[in-house]
Amino acid sequence: MMEEVDVEPSPTLIPGAGFHQRHLGFEWGPGDLLVYETNYKLQGPKSAGSPFVHIVRKDEDICSPILRKLFNESHLIFVGLQKIKEDVPSKNKKTQFVSISKNYRSVIRACMEELQQNAVSAQEGSIASQYGDQVSILLAIELIWNLCEVLFIDASPAGSLLLHLLDWVRLHKSDVDSRAREVLQSESPTRHQAYWDVVISLVLQGRMDEARQVLSKQASLRAESSSVFRRMDLLLQNMPVFNPTGTQTLTEFDMKWRNWHEECDRSLQDNTFASNRHLETICKILVGDEDALLEQKELLSTWYHFLVTRLLFTHPTIKPPDLHYYAQSSMNMFLGPRATPEPLDIILLSAFEFDLHQVIKDCSIALNNWWFVAHLTDLLDHCKLLQSHNLDFGSNLREFLVLEYASGLFTHHSLWQLAVDYFDHCPEFGRVYLELQIERVPLDTERKAIKVLRICEDRQMSEQVRSICKIMAKRALRNNRLGSALSWSIRAKDAAFATLISERFLQDYSNKGSFTDLDLLDNLGPAMLLSDRLTFLGKYREFHRLYGENRFSEAARLLLSLMTAKIAPRSLWMTLLTDALPLLEQKEVIFSVDQTYELMSCLEELNSGTKEPKQTDQDEDIESTKTELLRLSLARNLAMAIVKEGTIET
Repeated sequence: MMEEVDVEPSPTLIPGAGFHQRHLGFEWGPGDLLVYETNYKLQGPKSAGSPFVHIVRKDEDICSPILRKLFNESHLIFVGLQKIKEDVPSKNKKTQFVSISKNYRSVIRACMEELQQNAVSAQEGSIASQYGDQVSILLAIELIWNLCEVLFIDASPAGSLLLHLLDWVRLHKSDVDSRAREVLQSESPTRHQAYWDVVISLVLQGRMDEARQVLSKQASLRAESSSVFRRMDLLLQNMPVFNPTGTQTLTEFDMKWRNWHEECDRSLQDNTFASNRHLETICKILVGDEDALLEQKELLSTWYHFLVTRLLFTHPTIKPPDLHYYAQSSMNMFLGPRATPEPLDIILLSAFEFDLHQVIKDCSIALNNWWFVAHLTDLLDHCKLLQSHNLDFGSNLREFLVLEYASGLFTHHSLWQLAVDYFDHCPEFGRVYLELQIERVPLDTERKAIKVLRICEDRQMSEQVRSICKIMAKRALRNNRLGSALSWSIRAKDAAFATLISERFLQDYSNKGSFTDLDLLDNLGPAMLLSDRLTFLGKYREFHRLYGENRFSEAARLLLSLMTAKIAPRSLWMTLLTDALPLLEQKEVIFSVDQTYELMSCLEELNSGTKEPKQTDQDEDIESTKTELLRLSLARNLAMAIVKEGTIET
């Protein structure tokens, strides 16, 4: 049912390892094993190969679509459990915890059924076998979880304890129902080869009414022995069953049960059923005859079914502290002296011994993923059952296991989002783990990057926010998506990168004569203050917008302020002055006398400064022509402005 412990693992070949004759090193990851060559020389004969790093995958469950449903649905239950408030009365909490435990188990069973169906319909034997293995593991998980629910979460007292253990056995030994249906639906149920097996199986599970129903088929046929069947029917009918909600005390029930037990014993001693070996076997079972029970090994199939049946007919009022004695002896009797218990047997025995930490430890070793131990331990911790157990390295057991499970989820392309909630509910190390893991999420698409970013922003992880935005900004820039690159760099508050992208925008403008991503540039708002170059870009775009809307006076003031306030880089002054030409050429005077003087001053400052080396003589000629045109336009504008302002003053 479960993976063997301490057995030789199957070898995994690492192709090409050993090329440089060096020792191999390895590192465990949350879902993989990383193997690499070290700098240490290897002694011994040479081997061929190549020095690669190899990933050896070990967690196959995370790749199974059906098991992903288990991870997704249990995540919702986990988050709901964390919201149970501390101030809720413990009596109410217990009911909630039992309900949550049942929810977890129903999710396990749903996945199990789907895997079973897939195993049946699978075309390839290897795939069917893989599904079968997963079903076996989930069966074991649900079996252990259900027992822990009975013993620890529900903490059933004497009387109720056995009733719950009977339910546990019935749920996990459900083939009795299908065999009973098969027998009862046959033409002649009493002649069916499984008839007596069904009757005895029902008795072994304490299902007396159903056993009586099947037995009645035989009694009606045998008139000569009907009194014997009636006697058995009466014994089965009279068997006392404890009612936890009734008025009867445990002591009263115990007395009633002992009287019934003595009646069964008398029937056996009187040879009442000597004429029918099957009925005699049933009577021996009713008195709890251990040899008679062990003869039914095949029908019981497991030592823990044998344990519960043995208690049913010998000690129905068993108290939790006495369970371990019966569990150990039942396992020894059922398996025999030579048999070696399997990991599952050891785990169940630890549960019957109320050794929770051993159950969790053995499950961590024997099971092939952290899902089970993480969720069960979390629930037990909420029930205040693990408070005493802290680990040597600073965390408690619950947090350690939840962190391990969440780290494994982070290796998956979609399940990583679930892991975030698990880290959120690990108060000691969850934040540190999340910070380390979130940086490893591959940002394949912008949509995914926004998801990761939102997670970081919600948790004030400013360093990770900057890192993600920088990565996305650089990627967008490489793909020449300037708007996206600028948007990411603003989000990262990266002034240097925003400056670089602003330069690219301006370069793009000077090449094409128009701006791209106008929506972004028009709505920069306070973001343009991130860097001087971005401020200039925003304001320069605003100048073009004002000009396009024929708001010439505002456009002129803005253009001038870009130069006089030294916002515009000197390398772009000539471009700005050239942009002023159409305004200078307007019929109406746009620039005032003072503004025109300022423009003239800028032009002279530009010409008197160090000349940039031109690529060709042609470039120098163009520059000279622009300068002459500007001087003429400025002189003309100055004359018109003087006349205009003089006229207004008079």
